[in-house]
Amino acid sequence: MYLPNIAIAGATGLVGRTMLDILKEKKIRYSSIRLLASSRSAGQHININDEQHTVQELNKDSFQDIDIALFSCGGDTSKKYAPIAVQSGAIVIDNSSAWRMHPNVPLVVPEVNSSSIPSEAGIIANPNCSTIQLVVALRPIHALFGLKKVICSTYQSISGAGQSGVDRLQAELQDPSLNKGKRIAFSTLFHQYQSNGRTDEENKMLNETRKIMDIPELDISVTCVRLPILGGHAESIWLETEKPIEIELLKRKFDEEEGIVFSDNFHSNEYPTPETAAGQDPVFISRLKTDPVFTNGLSMWVVADNLRKGAATNAVQIAENIISNRTSTL
Repeated sequence: MYLPNIAIAGATGLVGRTMLDILKEKKIRYSSIRLLASSRSAGQHININDEQHTVQELNKDSFQDIDIALFSCGGDTSKKYAPIAVQSGAIVIDNSSAWRMHPNVPLVVPEVNSSSIPSEAGIIANPNCSTIQLVVALRPIHALFGLKKVICSTYQSISGAGQSGVDRLQAELQDPSLNKGKRIAFSTLFHQYQSNGRTDEENKMLNETRKIMDIPELDISVTCVRLPILGGHAESIWLETEKPIEIELLKRKFDEEEGIVFSDNFHSNEYPTPETAAGQDPVFISRLKTDPVFTNGLSMWVVADNLRKGAATNAVQIAENIISNRTSTL
């Protein structure tokens, strides 16, 4: 059995702590684990399996003897330290946007393109949270009918902005008079606009979806909105396929897919919400119906926990795949 030495860079943040939870829940076996963070968080103690671990300051020597390094510490930090970790012999699984569109870095969602996961030292990019749940839902449709066009509107929780976003929402709920520019409490927010008129989040989803699904010319339009909720992302998706859609065949396909929970109970007014997905790993799909707007049109409602499948769980699944592949070659 291959037992890696694992490091988590950004271990004290929302995603880093969730990674620790998922490693425990999945009973991932490892030889050792090293917790890394900035100087502000170094010295903290985190209990893992009834054992106290001290958080160490991230530096150039942090990755000696590390086999798998899970990064959730921001793009600039990743750009600096991920290559150092690779030079030390580690496979880096990075949750930031720093490496996602690099032509030599695989962008991986295990349910969609696990064959892209390398076995040797290098960087693997974890996609944007909203992209992950989108491509998990799209892959079975593309396999059956071929994707032609995709339109997606997101309803994203403020936890996607990290602990600072959660703190801001809670502060605004306590004191509605707080004025820090655009409010999130009792309102909505767009992400940061880019020069092409899309927001940074919209550009990420567009480019990442094309890369992960290996459909570089896919027609896709995305509108991303943050809501004043603490956890979970939802998406309304409309699409057109190359072939006519057989809705019952697609329902059976969703039922068979690992990582998807399909619900067809809309007649009883049952449907997944961000609250449904909280603390869970699957992508929840419902409200599946043909749509007359397109020739071969379909629409659906997709929900997932953005801290888990949208970030930490996806990264740990990649690590789990690496461990399994290395174990099978021993």
